[in-house]
Amino acid sequence: MELTNLFEEKRALITGGMGFIGSNLAHRLVSLGARVSIVDSGNRGMGANPFNLDGIGDQVDLNVADLREAQVIERMIVGQDYLFNLAGQASHAGSMEDPLADLEINARCQLRIVEACRKFNPVIKIIYAGTRQSYGQVRQLPVDESHPIDPVDYNGISKRAGELYHLVAHRIFGLNACSLRMTNVYGPRMRCRDGHLNFIGLWIRRIIEGKPIPVYGQGTQIRDPNFVDDVVEAILLAAANPVSNGQVYNLGGSEAVRLIDLADRMIEVAGGGSRMLTPFPEERRRIDIGDYQANFSKIQRHLGWQPRVSLTAGLTRTIDFFRQNQEHYW
Repeated sequence: MELTNLFEEKRALITGGMGFIGSNLAHRLVSLGARVSIVDSGNRGMGANPFNLDGIGDQVDLNVADLREAQVIERMIVGQDYLFNLAGQASHAGSMEDPLADLEINARCQLRIVEACRKFNPVIKIIYAGTRQSYGQVRQLPVDESHPIDPVDYNGISKRAGELYHLVAHRIFGLNACSLRMTNVYGPRMRCRDGHLNFIGLWIRRIIEGKPIPVYGQGTQIRDPNFVDDVVEAILLAAANPVSNGQVYNLGGSEAVRLIDLADRMIEVAGGGSRMLTPFPEERRRIDIGDYQANFSKIQRHLGWQPRVSLTAGLTRTIDFFRQNQEHYW
């Protein structure tokens, strides 16, 4: 599906729009001629960064507000054509440290958003940012959407609850909602300050600073990193096509790779660096999912999506971006 002109003059609300994926989506929507509004708590610990909107700040309507306040979403949802619901608590370790906050943000807040849409804008199209974490430790690779749900941490539970509110509201009330289960999204504008939200960001920071990359265990765990431009494309395709209503789709990267090989690829792309094998911290070992690779054939069939950016190309673009803009992300 060609996206040109599909979003021109359409009204799009992005929750979490100052964060990594939300801001990349905002840039793309602005380029497509959409009228973009953003609501974000501005919490840097959860990924918000005002610099992420550099270049489009005067072309979006930014509202710094906490979605846990009911009137915020009720006020902003009226008249919108699309809701790109990307706000949430994404830290797996953080969910274990403060599970009630995780529950409040990822479950109760999501129910409030769904109910606001149902009551004040029942024709809106909603794209929810799900996560592969809900699958837990996988039983076979690649993982398709029929894989059992068996989370290994509280974040996987709360994100699944948020997803189910959207899907049940579609089934019972006809709300136009779908969920994209994402996996290790990386690219420009991601958090690099620490490994709180994304280990790839931390690895890139350490490479640029000339410090070794810490690879836990033997580094044999498999992942399929997904470049953010490909993720944005999937979000927009799901928004534009009604066949996605009520569906759950896995997203995945262009290449499955062991973490130790990912570290070596990053060092090669950067033109230097080093890695070190590091014992798993016990609090992380307990919630590690092991290997993961997504089967994204369902969204490929339904919407024609597949990752286009190779791992090497994505890493190159990401490292180049942070070399040029590191003062805004460290």
